Amino acid sequence: MSDVAFIGLDLANQVFQLHELKTDGSFSFRLKLPRSRVLDFFASQQRSVVAMQVCTSAHSWEREIAKLGHSVRLITPINVKPFVKPQMNDAGDAEAIAEAASRPTLRFVAVKSLEQQARAMLFRTRDLLVRQRTQLINAQRGHLAEHGVVAPTGAAYLNRLAEAVSDDKAALPEPVREPGTLYLEQIEALSARVVGLHQQMRKLTSSSGYRPCQGLGRSRRWRPRPSRRP
Repeated sequence: MSDVAFIGLDLANQVFQLHELKTDGSFSFRLKLPRSRVLDFFASQQRSVVAMQVCTSAHSWEREIAKLGHSVRLITPINVKPFVKPQMNDAGDAEAIAEAASRPTLRFVAVKSLEQQARAMLFRTRDLLVRQRTQLINAQRGHLAEHGVVAPTGAAYLNRLAEAVSDDKAALPEPVREPGTLYLEQIEALSARVVGLHQQMRKLTSSSGYRPCQGLGRSRRWRPRPSRRP
């Protein structure tokens, strides 16, 4: 197998498909492997170029396969698509990946380190919690608007809704106050977590030399006003 140059690896949940091309571009062989045997297979192979499409687990597999001495290349799906044959299946995808990797002018995706992936997860988690908090605020505003309690959009005006929920003089039935209080508690909990993630992001951006993302300095925590109930 001294003439094997490129191995296209089609990633999956359990069963992976491999396609090998020789240096001259001719077909070598196809192979289907379960997840548990992938690293053992590459450990037994001579040093070669292993190509994969960029996906959720591609960076992790790249690091593990690179430890075995192989040169790993990550390719975007849009660059693999021109080499996919009409009959689409896992074997065809692996062949297309190997064909794309053999092109000398193709641009490859930079591999992310563990630290880079951890930092990206931190940022995405904060964005997710902010969206969830916005959903709760909008739901609270919509429900109370049906009962005549109206407030402008934005977290800064949430205290108006909180006052209406806690005010005994407001014309809100008790079945509305209970879920309204639940909304406020969930919003406060999410706000606290957003602030905690914001502080971690500040530490990462200051220690690693990266510039803070736009809007990072404007993260605010909503704090409910004291209840007027006795």
